[in-house]
Amino acid sequence: MIDLLDPLPLAQSLIRCASVTPRDAGAQDVLAGALERLGFTIHRLRFGDIENLFARLGMSGPHLCFAGHTDVVPAGSAAWRGGDPFAGEVRDGVLYGRGACDMKGAIAAFVAGTAQHLSNGTPNGSISFLITGDEEGLAVDGTVKVLEWMRAHDQIPDFCLVGEPSCPARLGDMIKIGRRGSVNMKIEVHGRQGHVAYPHRADNPVHRLLLALAALTAAPLDAGTDWFEPSTLQVTSIDVGNGATNVIPAAARAALNIRFNDRHSGASLTAWVRATLTRYADRFDLDASISGESFVTKPGPLVEVLCSAITGATGIEPKLDTGGGTSDARFIANDCPVAEFGLVGATMHQTDECVPVTELRDLARIYRDVIAAFLG
Repeated sequence: MIDLLDPLPLAQSLIRCASVTPRDAGAQDVLAGALERLGFTIHRLRFGDIENLFARLGMSGPHLCFAGHTDVVPAGSAAWRGGDPFAGEVRDGVLYGRGACDMKGAIAAFVAGTAQHLSNGTPNGSISFLITGDEEGLAVDGTVKVLEWMRAHDQIPDFCLVGEPSCPARLGDMIKIGRRGSVNMKIEVHGRQGHVAYPHRADNPVHRLLLALAALTAAPLDAGTDWFEPSTLQVTSIDVGNGATNVIPAAARAALNIRFNDRHSGASLTAWVRATLTRYADRFDLDASISGESFVTKPGPLVEVLCSAITGATGIEPKLDTGGGTSDARFIANDCPVAEFGLVGATMHQTDECVPVTELRDLARIYRDVIAAFLG
């Protein structure tokens, strides 16, 4: 039986489950077993092909929830030092393996921090875990569905801490208090095919598309806001598929992504792109997929408690930041205040993903202090 006061054995056990999204490979069984030993009530929630877990200890408030994911990205084609990316081996004081920092290490650290807190007695409130197997995948049958279940069963916490690797250089140097929104768009401009020698008999959709894209990228979307950097629009593809040099094509396609701050919404940006296309093209199709809206948990008592616990444990005053990509915090923000704090993310998704064992144990102690600060 592994020692739950130390995050290393549990992190190794989780890494040894090759839970490449959407496979679970037994990872949630390992976690559920550890939490049951600590007295948590376990709810296994399967939606579609995705294994999810909600576990809670205590029924009163305040209620602190730790959110994360047991699924990982593929190991990749490059060779790992030591050979097996799912061996969970420690070499020279460093734990290697897919998920070591993103984010099986953080899950193990939170379990260990909880176990350390419980060794001093029953918590004054509730601790819960919202763990999905669908964060690295489509994010359809994971946190979104678990939150629906939590609403229906009166399990929404007072504050949620997501264990994504948030620190860029040193453990404790950054807390993510928000994220930009993200919207992907596919554009197809329709024209009229014809011979390049007789352009007056055709309608070139490439020219129309290029004019529209030039207008969309001509000026910055904004200058940023109090907690966000400026929004950005990036054209990610232009495709005509025309193999002939003497034919004006019938259609031209492009794709773009907009990462946006709290001055915009996915709907408002879609409307802006549509209006711009209308100026240059009579016929077009626009397909927009909103990955998530922007959100921010502005500094206040809850964030201050988190900062104080981190500073007390590390001596570092964490920077409050909203940069980077998206995470499942974008879904949780609709129900309660949320922040992200975890390991240094320098090796996440890379070959030889790893975390120093001392850092893993330090994170467990930080989480223990966070729990104590919230629950007493």
